Amino acid sequence: MEFLCGIKGDGFVLLCSDTAATQQIITIKHDEDKLIEVDDRILMGISGEPGDRVQFSEYVSANVRLSALRNETRLSTSAVAHYARGELAAALRKRPYSTNLLIAGYDDHEGKEGEGGKEEGKTGEASLFWMDYLATMHKMNVGGTGYGSYFVLSMLDRLWRPKLTVPEALEMMEKGVAEVLKRLVVAPPAYVIKIVDREGIRVLKTIRTTESSGGGGGGEQQPAAAVAVA
Repeated sequence: MEFLCGIKGDGFVLLCSDTAATQQIITIKHDEDKLIEVDDRILMGISGEPGDRVQFSEYVSANVRLSALRNETRLSTSAVAHYARGELAAALRKRPYSTNLLIAGYDDHEGKEGEGGKEEGKTGEASLFWMDYLATMHKMNVGGTGYGSYFVLSMLDRLWRPKLTVPEALEMMEKGVAEVLKRLVVAPPAYVIKIVDREGIRVLKTIRTTESSGGGGGGEQQPAAAVAVA
């Protein structure tokens, strides 16, 4: 019963995932990090079978870092998304990965020459890509995967607007988590929300419930303080 969701705002992207590691009907632990830092400004949310999830996320992260070392330049968010899609597509006819992804990032763009021959400063753009195990990819404003996303995507799509601020996006994400806890039969007990923007990647908020299952709202949400990621 996984939940993975992303919201693109004005110069940032929020990603939220549950932190439960499960195998069939067994919960292994409640502190699994499914939001993987590919580099200092690219974040990959990944869900699916535990083995495939770990193997594919490590494979993509390692190759993106190797490319940055070899070419002395970092890959853009779009380049990382297309690379991951290519690897999923190549694996389809060999040994498919049972994983679904959200790839979020922030990229700087060099300034262009403006009026009077003056060069404008650097500008940045945040982007969010949704990808499934069949290597289907779309650039999204809001996206999600897992059973929990069935209950929240229509709500987030209705609430989303251009120039969305961080507090507004965080409020939307909290509403989505509350909906999952209320309506999903077996809702995960803990969630983490991370942000990626010009300043990098950091944990914005964690949400924990007092009970380990959903169905009727579960327990009270107990958000922890924001914690910076080095």
